[in-house]
Amino acid sequence: MGKTGVSRELARRYDVPVVEVDDIVEALLAVTLPEHLPDVHFWRTHPQAAGLAPESVVERQIAIAEALAPAIEAVVANHVDTDTPVILEGDYVLPGALSGVLPGPATTEGPVRGVFLHEDDTAQVTANYLRREPEAGPQRHRARASVLYGRWLAERARAAGVPVIAPRPWHDLADRAAVAADGGHAVLSCVNEVREGT
Repeated sequence: MGKTGVSRELARRYDVPVVEVDDIVEALLAVTLPEHLPDVHFWRTHPQAAGLAPESVVERQIAIAEALAPAIEAVVANHVDTDTPVILEGDYVLPGALSGVLPGPATTEGPVRGVFLHEDDTAQVTANYLRREPEAGPQRHRARASVLYGRWLAERARAAGVPVIAPRPWHDLADRAAVAADGGHAVLSCVNEVREGT
């Protein structure tokens, strides 16, 4: 179970919908041009960049996440303002991205709660990609970039007081995420996952 699985389980548990950040990305890609949001369009306009060094891929992921922050903040603010709880799931949610919506970042207190999932084992991330995308074969390069991006996110989450939990053991991940989040308007379920080439 990863971020999508735990988000769906928490949504069932709390009887709320899941808002996937990937849907926000797709909507922005559909209504903007690369010159409007170059960072958001990066992987589509630079498909060869998937072969960059993992550290460079992480820099791109960070730039994309920062470019998406205002859109994510708007979605969260709408749900807080209308008192309609959701589970917000995605790998582009930054720990401090909600500072424009709330007095501080999503933590274990207040209307917005954050939980970051982080898998730090490159071999496990490679296996996860292989299970999900067997036709692509082992994606070691992508997995390495994912782990590095996850470390960057986890470091910032911890600094902001946002819980970071390991996805394994999978059997109790939803319970551990629920305890870490302890309710709130939104649970931010994020994990290191690089979208290169998508």
